[in-house]
Amino acid sequence: MEFKTVTAALERIKTSCLVIGLYQGTQTDTVFTSLDTVTGGWLSKQIKRGDITGAKGQTLYLYDPPGLKAERLLLIGCGDAAAFGERGYIEANQTAARTLSGGGAKQAVNTLPALSVGQRDADWKTTQAVLAAEYALYTFDEFKTASASPKQALKRLDLWMPEAPAATTLARAVATAHGVAFARDLANRPGNVCHPTYLAKQAKALEKRFDSIELDVLDEAAMEKLGMGAFLAVSKGSAQPGKLIVMQYRGGEKNAKPIALVGKGVTFDTGGISIKPAAQMDEMKFDMGGAASVFGTLLACAEAKLELNIVGVIAAAENMPGGRASRPGDIVKTLSGQSVEILNTDAEGRLVLCDALTYVERFEPSAVVDMATLTGACIVALGHEVSAILGNHPPLIDALKHAGQETFDRIWELPLLDEYQDQLKSNFADMANIGGRAGGTITAACFLSRFTKKYNWAHLDIAGTAWVSGDKKGATGRPVPLLVEYLTRCAADPS
Repeated sequence: MEFKTVTAALERIKTSCLVIGLYQGTQTDTVFTSLDTVTGGWLSKQIKRGDITGAKGQTLYLYDPPGLKAERLLLIGCGDAAAFGERGYIEANQTAARTLSGGGAKQAVNTLPALSVGQRDADWKTTQAVLAAEYALYTFDEFKTASASPKQALKRLDLWMPEAPAATTLARAVATAHGVAFARDLANRPGNVCHPTYLAKQAKALEKRFDSIELDVLDEAAMEKLGMGAFLAVSKGSAQPGKLIVMQYRGGEKNAKPIALVGKGVTFDTGGISIKPAAQMDEMKFDMGGAASVFGTLLACAEAKLELNIVGVIAAAENMPGGRASRPGDIVKTLSGQSVEILNTDAEGRLVLCDALTYVERFEPSAVVDMATLTGACIVALGHEVSAILGNHPPLIDALKHAGQETFDRIWELPLLDEYQDQLKSNFADMANIGGRAGGTITAACFLSRFTKKYNWAHLDIAGTAWVSGDKKGATGRPVPLLVEYLTRCAADPS
């Protein structure tokens, strides 16, 4: 969908639909009060009819408003004005987009960005309005013989506010929305379609589309030659060969150190020999959510022409219980030279990641951030609203936490203490790949930390946030917004 920002007087704007926020009780919003004046009290008279109270999530169309050039008004209930905040603003924009998409308006003007949202400025409200609209309108029906949703009439949404955002804000917001949608598409595709070779082809398509992206794909033979035994311990059980996909985005100075993004790309996870229960195993196609977020982030950065160097590494493998699959008790040697005793083949994400994290050392990155749907323990600890973060560099962790707050793509830090390392002891190897039930998210990060000592590193466990289960099952595209915000700030301040 096309977006624009506008600041012209509302009564002069000709549009198919004007979207207005409505609070419960006395209306204090300046957009409502000014339009009520322009319409000679007509607007408040319609409210008094009782068809809408302003309760959160309510909607009402009003037609042919006097004194305005808009053909119709769409009122969006925003709830109590005193309680209206970031979440309410995002949900109101999603409600507006969904309602508009089911109507007849091809173009609309959304005045919700003019609402007061705490201390949030025009840039934040613009970005969130775009992301909310695109998120709400996203559909995934490419495998259905008939479209699951009606054809969308809305083609353009103008965002109105008294003061325009920064010149680059809208373009970056649209690029981020495209990145989120790309990540969702990849993760929503089934494992028989979206396998490691398919991901490599998607990377090739990005390289072809953007001159700023350069691709290198390592096959299993190349990884074996390098000594990536942990990665291969996962991929060898499948008929689908594993791939290490390396995309370099060159948007910064030639000699500037890159930031590395590493994504777990397990395109389907049966658990291997330590096989998972059958219930909801279909959702294990989402186990490449970290990889999808790297793809989405690179797409957004390339579209926005971000002035920064980024390396995106995808550890793509399928975890299957084939005749060549690893067994509990097997010992493998990692690219770092350390040995690992595999006590549970369903703790495979850390095995593909550890070799990928060692591989990125060659790029001498200024920082490394990995994303992985790594542990069910993270869902137990934090649920489905907030991702976990752990790492070895407090300034990097703080920067990512701040980016999460800015984008409402929030993360929470868990302790990465040496005391937890003892749980990874093995009688037969340098370490085991699991540390028991206690602190599972932390011990998984402890495992990864043994491969990240040569650079500043942060780990995002997105097991609870990368997808939604139930009747709204599907990928979320998180943490693409957080990563784009973080990288944008790094580009603005390379220090």
